Amino acid sequence: MARRIDVTGAGGVRLAAWEFGDPPKGDPAKAVTEPVIPPQSVRKREGGRSAEPLENGAGSRPGVLLLHGLMGRASHWSSTARWLSERHRAVALDQRGHGQSAKLPEAAFTREAYVEDAEAALEQLGLAPAVLIGHAMGALTAWQLAAKRPDLVQGLIVCDMRASALGAASQREWGDWFKSWPAPFATLADVRKWFGEDDPWVERPNPSRGEFYAEVMHESPDGWRPVFEPEQMLKTRETWVYDAHWEELTQVRCPALVVRGLDGELGRAEAQEMVRVLPRGAYAEVADAGHLVHYDQPEGWRTAIEPFLDAVLTPKAP
Repeated sequence: MARRIDVTGAGGVRLAAWEFGDPPKGDPAKAVTEPVIPPQSVRKREGGRSAEPLENGAGSRPGVLLLHGLMGRASHWSSTARWLSERHRAVALDQRGHGQSAKLPEAAFTREAYVEDAEAALEQLGLAPAVLIGHAMGALTAWQLAAKRPDLVQGLIVCDMRASALGAASQREWGDWFKSWPAPFATLADVRKWFGEDDPWVERPNPSRGEFYAEVMHESPDGWRPVFEPEQMLKTRETWVYDAHWEELTQVRCPALVVRGLDGELGRAEAQEMVRVLPRGAYAEVADAGHLVHYDQPEGWRTAIEPFLDAVLTPKAP
């Protein structure tokens, strides 16, 4: 089960956070509990309650905040969050412009806004000091927050995100890619087939990629369309692709694990350089996985990160 808790992000933007497993003791009226089911079955629902600060003090389960990548949503972490919730307090955040969080045209889609949103989630949910687990853009947000607020973060897992600048050509390619989508899609099966097989960016059939994108679609009168606005995604991406982000890595003082899929976007040499730059960095890779590491190989992903989590979150003997 997962319960939705509304969080107030930077500039007053409403964000949907999802807590997996048994919630901490408190007023049950402060949240809405829902089964973890495909988002397209619940996305018309606009309920939820606002979060009030919760204590994550001694004796409670260690907090983990999961941050999805660009175009993702909290539900992409469902598999990871389920096993995490057996021992930890696992919360996944729909970041601004994504999932069931607000998509206001006038909202800021800057790096600072995303970092401040994650900071607000940690504080309002009482998760800190927490381990941050981020995929792609979510990983960048995680390490920038760890550098900014070391008091809130006790561990960091970076999944397939580059620290180098990607450049203007990359941004143009993404703009062209969005225009190539044959949206609206007639059925979810068409979504799965296009993103898993027919998309020119797919080198070989990838069913998990098709499932990943099917989960970010909703049914409109004319067919299936993304729950996000592509223009907002490009605006978001524009705030990081032109710059390198090595300096923030040097400021991360907590233990940090850099994870890459062998066929992902983060190359081995760059990943190992990120580990070298991190003051307390470690490295892991997952075989037979692409960019969507936790989606492609959920068992391999768990094997890669669980020892790190155990080392960071297990209380040390006095």
